Amino acid sequence: MALKIYTKTGDKGKTSLIGGTKVPKSHIRIESYGTVDELNSFIGLLSDHLTDNHSKNTLKEIQDRLFTIGSSLACDPDKEPSLKIPDLKEEDILFLEKEIDAMNEILPAMKHFILPGGHVAVSTAHVARCVCRRAERICVNMQENNLFVEPLIIKYINRLSDYLFVLARFIAHQLKVEEMQWKPRIPLNP
Repeated sequence: MALKIYTKTGDKGKTSLIGGTKVPKSHIRIESYGTVDELNSFIGLLSDHLTDNHSKNTLKEIQDRLFTIGSSLACDPDKEPSLKIPDLKEEDILFLEKEIDAMNEILPAMKHFILPGGHVAVSTAHVARCVCRRAERICVNMQENNLFVEPLIIKYINRLSDYLFVLARFIAHQLKVEEMQWKPRIPLNP
């Protein structure tokens, strides 16, 4: 018999952090790892739109790191030292920087702001980037409100949003999709 997915323990709006601490489902810590989960789902969707194996493999690695981040954010920080939670490492950030640099070597210099769009894969990369920025804002908010967030998480998420922006441009380049430049409307003089 299959394990039931529903437990009914959250029916009253509470959930448990890793370590057993009960918090409201509206708690900022729940919002943080829920947003990282949303980001992970969009990265999976993005990967499904790609044919480039290198990018797909990189995104799979990123998804693994996002599970690590999610488990850290879902953990009661007072109980974390006694739990076996995977760690994020500085090398994970260096990996993203290396990927960004490699793509930038191929891409033309960006001379204008660009609008998301042109191909579903490009647009999906931009959606993932926006969700990533939201995850970053939530983590920074936690930090500003003295709720522990591993500083490496904020650094990783910041770099990941940069990676996703460059990846969107790289996908457009690979697919020979013209980047849509933002041309601001200049108001006419009355």
